[in-house]
Amino acid sequence: MKIKETVVVEGRDDESAVLAAVSANIICTHGYGIRPEVLDIIRTAYETVGIIIFTDPDHAGLKIRERLLKLFPDAKQAFLTREQAEKDGDIGIENAKPEAILNALQAAGGTFSEGLFCRFSSCTEDIRHVTMEDMIKLGLAGSSGSSALRAKVGAILGTGSANSKTFLKRLDFMNISLEKLTDAVNSLSSDK
Repeated sequence: MKIKETVVVEGRDDESAVLAAVSANIICTHGYGIRPEVLDIIRTAYETVGIIIFTDPDHAGLKIRERLLKLFPDAKQAFLTREQAEKDGDIGIENAKPEAILNALQAAGGTFSEGLFCRFSSCTEDIRHVTMEDMIKLGLAGSSGSSALRAKVGAILGTGSANSKTFLKRLDFMNISLEKLTDAVNSLSSDK
């Protein structure tokens, strides 16, 4: 099952646990001190596909959730009980069973699909999604300057900087078309 909204979690282990339950775009806060570039990525997801805040059921998770809700007040929220997220005294989403994670995301009002779906109400079926071959042609993958170019284009599109595989995944989940990506790359060429 795929979920339309981007799921915001605390760390990589939480990301792995969510991905064991659903196919989703995940953003990790890496704790309370969320870097500005990560907040920009969350903001883009919030404004385009929506977000589900899914933090650990502990004090730190509550503080992160409160901080995110101040910035993104209409975000959906998913919750696990401490019992669902506890293993050997450790509390965290990474300890939950996939069924519990799926139930929490469904209870949060996540939008699910078993196939491909259009992430924007205004999009049509003829939107051309980006492929790795497109990224190579645009210089966003496979060359020595690709990483720097992805960082610049990511700043324009609000996807942030990432390796080519993650960048491509973000483009897909944020429903950024090949045309929009090409325009962003070309805008950098015209700035010179």
